[in-house]
Amino acid sequence: MKKIALILILLLALASAYLLLWPVPIEPVAWQAPPAPALEGAYAPNNYLASAERLGEGIGIGPEDVDVDAQGRIYGAYLDGRILRFDAQGLNVEEFANTGGRPLGLDFASDGSLVIADAKKGLLAARPDGSLRVLSTEANGLPYKFTDDVDIGPDGAVYFSDASSKFGFGEHMEDILEHAGHGRLLRYDPLADRTTVLLDDLNFANGVAVSPNGDFVLVNETGSYRILRYWLKGPDAGTHDVFADNLPGIPDGVSSNDAGIFWVALYSPRSADLDRMSNLPWLRKLALRLPKSFQPKPAKHAFVLGFSAEGKLLHNLQDASASAYAPITSVEQEGEWLYLGSLMQPSIGRIKAPSP
Repeated sequence: MKKIALILILLLALASAYLLLWPVPIEPVAWQAPPAPALEGAYAPNNYLASAERLGEGIGIGPEDVDVDAQGRIYGAYLDGRILRFDAQGLNVEEFANTGGRPLGLDFASDGSLVIADAKKGLLAARPDGSLRVLSTEANGLPYKFTDDVDIGPDGAVYFSDASSKFGFGEHMEDILEHAGHGRLLRYDPLADRTTVLLDDLNFANGVAVSPNGDFVLVNETGSYRILRYWLKGPDAGTHDVFADNLPGIPDGVSSNDAGIFWVALYSPRSADLDRMSNLPWLRKLALRLPKSFQPKPAKHAFVLGFSAEGKLLHNLQDASASAYAPITSVEQEGEWLYLGSLMQPSIGRIKAPSP
């Protein structure tokens, strides 16, 4: 009996030592997460997204971003590196390109080329025949570690994000738990072949969207639950402010439509466990030492918000059912349709956009 007790004590001591002392690749920075808004009132749950149809079911995993070309054909960026193209009805799939990495963000340039933010390969462009060329892989001497999203302004400038200069694809939890500001918002000038850093020290720089008239660009700061606005024109050009703060969920992709509505994909509602750890760096280290099944997990909850150009909430679209198309990582409006991308779903989502 004593022997068994000693063994149990020893195992408990080893487990405690592991949880408290085992090296992890993060040095968490203390911060105070604001209290999450309740899902009520303007954020009240609804089932608008429950009727989303699935395009290309089972053809591939994780069409993280979706875009549509001038002919109405639909493109999705998949986990295995493929960019698949569907006709306007979501049928007749074909492989358009394969980056050999992990394509995340997609946007079409005026010359018909598809600009790609690839987490592993950097900023790329696919010609209309699907052949690839590299546009940019570093800025200010610092290579991109996690090229995330991309949007092209009216003047042809390419705006994109490097989510983290320390952690790569698949290590988003490490970056968010560290909360040390490794993300950047960047601009690529295709004529000068030059990349400029617009903002740095961002906590997981994610979705990017340029306003229709090109006077500002938004970037989702996922780790801080907010959207920043960088002014490109006017008296505030070169400065930034907060477009939307203390969101009720974890912001991922953002896009704009011709009417000036900014659609924001929320990966999930906020995690109370994650927020409680915000000012406890030692606890965030401990959380990373736990098996992934014990780490804070997002709820399966489809969640999309629509904002005016002034940052006013216009639309709240949700679905928390067991069959929800979730997590939603991107939302793009083309005509009457909202196209939904997901890091985990085996299909592209599509649903009629609500009235303005």
